[in-house]
Amino acid sequence: MANAPHGGVLKDLVARDKPISNQLKAEAATLKDIILTERQLCDLELILNGGFSPLDGFMNESDYNSVVDTLRLSDGTLFSMPITLDVSSYDINRLGIVPGARIALHDPRDDEALAILTVEDIYTYDRVKEAIQVFGADDPAHPSVAYLRNRVKEYYVGGKVQAIQAPAHFDYVALRYTPTELRAHFEKLSWRRVVAFQTRNPMHRAHRELTVRAARQHKANVLVHPVVGLTKPGDVDHYTRVRVYQAIMEKYPNGMGHLALLPLAMRMAGPREAVWHAIIRKNFGATHFIVGRDHAGPGKNSQGKDFYGPYDAQELVKKYKDELQIEMVPFQQLTYVPATDEYQPVDEIPAGVQTKDISGTELRKRLKNGAPIPDWFSYEAVVQRLRESYPPRNKQGFVLFLTGLHNSGKNAIAKALQVALNEQGGRSVSLLLGECIREDLNNKLSLTPEERRENLQRIAFVASELARAGAAVIVTPTAPEERSRVLVKDTIVSNSGAGGNFFLIHVATPLEYCEKTDRRGIYAQARSGLITGFAGVDVEYETPTKADLVVDLSAESIPAVVHSIILLLESTSLV
Repeated sequence: MANAPHGGVLKDLVARDKPISNQLKAEAATLKDIILTERQLCDLELILNGGFSPLDGFMNESDYNSVVDTLRLSDGTLFSMPITLDVSSYDINRLGIVPGARIALHDPRDDEALAILTVEDIYTYDRVKEAIQVFGADDPAHPSVAYLRNRVKEYYVGGKVQAIQAPAHFDYVALRYTPTELRAHFEKLSWRRVVAFQTRNPMHRAHRELTVRAARQHKANVLVHPVVGLTKPGDVDHYTRVRVYQAIMEKYPNGMGHLALLPLAMRMAGPREAVWHAIIRKNFGATHFIVGRDHAGPGKNSQGKDFYGPYDAQELVKKYKDELQIEMVPFQQLTYVPATDEYQPVDEIPAGVQTKDISGTELRKRLKNGAPIPDWFSYEAVVQRLRESYPPRNKQGFVLFLTGLHNSGKNAIAKALQVALNEQGGRSVSLLLGECIREDLNNKLSLTPEERRENLQRIAFVASELARAGAAVIVTPTAPEERSRVLVKDTIVSNSGAGGNFFLIHVATPLEYCEKTDRRGIYAQARSGLITGFAGVDVEYETPTKADLVVDLSAESIPAVVHSIILLLESTSLV
């Protein structure tokens, strides 16, 4: 029998509201609507299908504060992650968001109405407190802290939702199970003990050995339950990973394992995330859950140290084991022993015995550089699928992001660089000049901060699509805000697959020189007030703190700058 859901009742809102779904859809057509972000879409899907039980909506202020402070909802139920719907002051005014209002929630991919939110409250929050309490530090090196700073809007809206329909998926449909469906599958197969395995990375021989050992030790079956929503920027894309999971499932003993996909937006919150993952797997019917070493950790902080201790996650799950009612299976770190050609637990290997291992970072490096991946580490079918998504380095796309003041020379550099790259050949070269982007996608010279950010996101989207297809992309927006530049990089690295090679080049030509050589008189128009929101005049240009290259056309020639950029690309084997 599958494990009982968290809170005792599976909140399958799609099933609950199915009798009135047509009525709700008709009502939604008359309501103001919020187009969800990708994270909000993932959260809503798991609210609607019961994966986040006992939640039946986005957290109100009372629940939010309680979860941030105590890892509990306001009624005392254990829940470790704040699930919030963020909106801007502009959204509040435009949509008339007030307590009691009903707002339609729309899928950003196809604009379909998915649910109706009945607003309970609108509240502000403390970004720094949320970062420290939930993620352990207000450090932008943490991807969710960077997301909180750069993407989350200034208000949260709490309220219960009614389901119109679940989000549509067109990829791997047969592998997408709701909690109700997965529980029914376990029941059909008479699986009474199920060990769930969480992953956001490709699986290899060690992962197969680990999960098989766990299943045999606990006389259970294995649920391979990878995340296919939002993961850490730079992770292998989910299409590639699912092909890998399908290949490795064939290596399990017949009837032992099952693969199902989880549309979760991870927060990389370490210990809190491990508790959250355990709750989710409990809702999907699992009885056991593997918690790894540094589970859901984001890597190094700004000081070069791990954000969380290696066993912090296991300790927090153990602390709440009586309330979680899902048995934790501690991750056994396995390593390869050449002498016996097998994987063994590290703590069982005698001193002096030779071992081998490849870290996730080293694997990604080998894939990007085309270096060999040994048979002892992975299976041939897995490596083949990874290679298909990671072409040789000189065939991968990349983005050169030239930022600087107007008339700093970034456009001239970009045009010369395009010629140099076309001369080398091997890939298409796309040039997105700042002025051309504005004419094509936003033809205003005077931009508000919000319009400027939206314009940059359009640029990032276009650049990421081109880079994913293997193109060299040169973009030259002014991009005066550090926050927006970080967001652009995040978008490109996250969405470009093997083409997520991003280089920030600061064209640091001084303002005085830019203005002195401005033949079009743009600076004069800005100083007279004809153009507003102009970097260097009435908007501060924030100097990039982590540029890959800094150049200055008041002191360097364009050929010299182009040569420096080519050398930068050569140093990473891209040309």
